[in-house]
Amino acid sequence: MRGAVMGIAVFEGWAKDLDDAASIAAAGSFTFHPNHDFGAVGPMTGMTTRSQPVMVVENKTFGNRAYCAINEGLGKVMRFGGNDAEVLDRLRWTRETLGPALGRAIRESAGIPLKPLIARGLTMGDEMHQRNVACSSLLLRQLAPLLARTSKDIGELVTCLDFIGRNDQFFLNVAMAMGKALTDPARDIQASCVVTAMCRNGTDFGLRVSGTGDRWFTAPVEMPTGIYFPGFSEKDANPDMGDSAIVETIGLGAFAMAAAPAVVGYIGAGRASEAAVFTRSMAEIVVGSNPAWTIPAMDFAGVPTGIDIRLVVETGLAPIINTGIAHREPGVGQVGAGIVKAPLKCFQDGLVAFAETMGVE
Repeated sequence: MRGAVMGIAVFEGWAKDLDDAASIAAAGSFTFHPNHDFGAVGPMTGMTTRSQPVMVVENKTFGNRAYCAINEGLGKVMRFGGNDAEVLDRLRWTRETLGPALGRAIRESAGIPLKPLIARGLTMGDEMHQRNVACSSLLLRQLAPLLARTSKDIGELVTCLDFIGRNDQFFLNVAMAMGKALTDPARDIQASCVVTAMCRNGTDFGLRVSGTGDRWFTAPVEMPTGIYFPGFSEKDANPDMGDSAIVETIGLGAFAMAAAPAVVGYIGAGRASEAAVFTRSMAEIVVGSNPAWTIPAMDFAGVPTGIDIRLVVETGLAPIINTGIAHREPGVGQVGAGIVKAPLKCFQDGLVAFAETMGVE
């Protein structure tokens, strides 16, 4: 998180270099707010600042919108704490070239429907958190002709298409914004004990419950377990972080693991044949399934959706989250991928507060 704060301060022009940024941040000159307070989400370190273009997802049924910055790719990127010249140059290119190009293309289309795209991605092996190969490709199929039609420069077009085409996680940020757009209308519903947000900042894990409004229930975040890139190990890992757990909140990610057996080995969660175990387990702590998003390997059962804090506390089954692993030191970036459990204390505290709203002592 410190690495990302230092990098974004230089990117925005608030500091002349990384050392200057570290001093300014340590002096308390920056004010930090959760993305969720602004209808936004951000992966891992979650930096969302004024110069970054954002993806906009609209929930047409309820009329609300949600936002997420554009995915930078894997490895040494700002969302994993990367902050050197390569990282900053990529952010500048995103701001000056990719963002405007995507804006022109998407406006030309009048919008791209995401629910059917997700449904198809589930049948092609994605779970939309650590595996987005299919959905990134499907989105590119729709974006490519639009980018070509609205491009002002052939060289710019080539670099944009090449960047999206090589970025297997490009769709992650879109899925996150979609998750936020879906869950926000479920906030502030009296007598509802469904989780409307889960996130973590590298120190604490937080969740919100529909019936208790915007109140956060927090507990120390847990360490992820998983597979590390060559040269790295558990001693290099940072505690889990990011807003990307919003996708588990809507039944994707680890909740849809049965649709993505290939991802199980990548995140060190067991054998591919065990993918359905995660989905069946998560089905025990939700209010139902989503018939629009189905899993072929489970006879087209809908993904388990709507985490119920009562069921989490009753069963002792904490939600599982698919995640990336960042290096604990600023500037290094991603060092692996894995899974992490949400701390049960958040759900216990949330249930006590929810009971109070229902007049139960």
